[in-house]
Amino acid sequence: MMDAIAPSRPAERLVRDLDWNLLRTFVVLAESRSVTEAAGKLRLAQPSVSTALKRLESNIGKKLIERSPGRFKLTRAGELLYREAIDIQGAIFRLSTLMRDVTDEVQGHVKIAVASHVICPVFDEALAHFHAKHPKATLSIDVDTSREAIAAVTARSATFAICLVRERNPKLEYRRLYREFFGLFCGPPHPLFGRKGLTQADLSGHASVSFETDRLHDVLKPVTLMRAEADLGDRIVGTSSHLEEVRRMIIAGLGIGPLPVHVAQRDVAAGQLWHLPPYDKMPEIDVHVVWNPRANLNRAEQSLLEELLERIETIPIEERTYL
Repeated sequence: MMDAIAPSRPAERLVRDLDWNLLRTFVVLAESRSVTEAAGKLRLAQPSVSTALKRLESNIGKKLIERSPGRFKLTRAGELLYREAIDIQGAIFRLSTLMRDVTDEVQGHVKIAVASHVICPVFDEALAHFHAKHPKATLSIDVDTSREAIAAVTARSATFAICLVRERNPKLEYRRLYREFFGLFCGPPHPLFGRKGLTQADLSGHASVSFETDRLHDVLKPVTLMRAEADLGDRIVGTSSHLEEVRRMIIAGLGIGPLPVHVAQRDVAAGQLWHLPPYDKMPEIDVHVVWNPRANLNRAEQSLLEELLERIETIPIEERTYL
């Protein structure tokens, strides 16, 4: 058994002999359900991928994947290597950052991963000020689930993320950007739309729509409890990880659903949404800036992150709380 090999190869020898392409292959294997699936993603023949895995296991001195009919699972050593390989892959990805010419004018590209419901004047002001100071810097903003946004930061493929946080990774840094409150809303086709003087009891038994993270064990647990207190029907007729699609289903009348109150205000004013009870003691949710302190940032990335963090430090949370 390969796991019985001891001791492992000395670190210096491993660094000298390890083919870094094997780590890339292993990352794809770890994120696949079989060697065949990984081979398809890598556009390689299956025997080539199997050989690469064997070479890596030989170099490491540990069995990395348990393979048998109906079973394809990382060993404990494989799980440890996967976490480190993601970090190494991110570091290699970021090498181009260090190779850029240093000039007096800040240039470079900033890639931001944001959750779909981010509506925050502090963030918008930071972007405007950053662009005015550094017009040659470029930006891209990817809308992801909060989990995907944090994964991108961990892998160093995004400069920073703005998202919800369930569990904190000790390798990342977190700052609360703003606080928002969630309320319940319905659309024009719904029988409760436009009715005044409603109580939570009036919501009992009605169908609902919500976010995929609206579960007791997930980041929107307070929203789950709010729906439970309103005694909404057990059946959620529609879910999405994107706010825009939850909003679409609410407006279409599929059911009652949660939205950040400050985000829904414009639709309420336009007659597309109706705010339902509770009107006080609504669940509060914090949205964070998340970044990887071990990432080698270019000057543009560093400048925008510092701009945003400075605003967080100097603007009281009361002014970054939206209701």
